Amino acid sequence: MALTEPLDLLDGLPGWAVAFELQARQEQSRSAAGRTRVKDFGQPLWVGSWVTRTILPNTLDIWHARLNHAMNSQMTFRAWKSSRCRPIAHPGNSMLPEGSLYAIGANDNTVRVEDLPGVTLSIGDMLRIGTGLYEVLEPASGDPTAFFTIQPHLWVGTATGQKVVISKPWVAMTIDPGSVSTNVSPATGRGTLSFTATESR
Repeated sequence: MALTEPLDLLDGLPGWAVAFELQARQEQSRSAAGRTRVKDFGQPLWVGSWVTRTILPNTLDIWHARLNHAMNSQMTFRAWKSSRCRPIAHPGNSMLPEGSLYAIGANDNTVRVEDLPGVTLSIGDMLRIGTGLYEVLEPASGDPTAFFTIQPHLWVGTATGQKVVISKPWVAMTIDPGSVSTNVSPATGRGTLSFTATESR
């Protein structure tokens, strides 16, 4: 069966996202007078870094092949923050509801969410709204919630009524060229894999 995008590359990965954060798309320049100017080239993008635990040689080869193929073909994959697969206030593995975007604030970085009865959102929780991934910056609860702040700003095209996912919220990423790296013990053949990736828009 042909591989289709986005890949489910992280499902079963014997590792963890050691970094998952927003990276600004900016250029800095300094004038002759010594003043630093910053030019924005768009909204910040999510970037991540993953490392596996020490794995057996056969497993290492399987994952090395999968990661290299994704990197060389630049196929997108579903990426999420390993530590935030669920809201902080709702640990465990019970089913979580999907909400919808009730309202958008005038500045595009505040939202109200509905259809999440009994759910409390905490600072640091992640949300997928439309095709974007956002981090919660203010606690929120209720149905619908009051306005609360998120980062980054909502992407153009985001509209009320779109689905809000709070269980393993993901964003499409591609593996950064040349970032797949192995560290193998010559004595045992066991080793680790690491790679970095950037949001794909």
